[in-house]
Amino acid sequence: MLEILYQDDHLIAINKPHGLLVHRSSIAADAEEFALQLLRDQIGKKVNPAHRIDRKTGGVLLFAFDKPTEIAMQQAFMENRVKKKYLAILRGYTPDMEEIDYPLRKENGTLQEAFTRYKTLYRAELEVALGKHSTSRYSLVEAAPETGRMHQLRKHFAHIFHPIIGDRTHGCNKQNKLFKETWELDTMMLHASELSFEHPVSGELVTINAALQPEFVRTMGIMGW
Repeated sequence: MLEILYQDDHLIAINKPHGLLVHRSSIAADAEEFALQLLRDQIGKKVNPAHRIDRKTGGVLLFAFDKPTEIAMQQAFMENRVKKKYLAILRGYTPDMEEIDYPLRKENGTLQEAFTRYKTLYRAELEVALGKHSTSRYSLVEAAPETGRMHQLRKHFAHIFHPIIGDRTHGCNKQNKLFKETWELDTMMLHASELSFEHPVSGELVTINAALQPEFVRTMGIMGW
């Protein structure tokens, strides 16, 4: 059963579990369940995604009940009129606050502007050796991407050498192996915690928050946060 975070006559939002695809995709032929179909079955109504988040990312995922709302919300996301907040657990100690202004390359090779702000909420040093270091350091950050590029946060945090724990594509293989072998944890530690936007029909400000998923909470416990 999917956790419904928000619902009105035009929109519905869920707290998507890590590892669940938004919809059927040719690049993930192994998947048997999809958020789109699960939600349709659960509420008995047709819905369509208003945006996308990675399969490995948990948190707020927004759907529309009707085509005009779907188009309006997709346009709002494209024009960066939707404010997004994410929580991520990163390798190393990050600065208190930082802006990442680093263009990202599309599949066709063209560069797109990409901008992320983040602030550090907590830091932890674990008595667990990794490589030449006798301890391991981590940070919990709240990130606000101001553009919506594919894998933006994953690429940006890798770019500043603080990759997201559990990110097998852009992260640190040694770090990911440590988490899998030590704590049996291979979930990517990226959570879409909040969406805020002007409702396309009523014009009211809507803010939707999503609680952390169990594996993220477990990792927080490992860190002592």
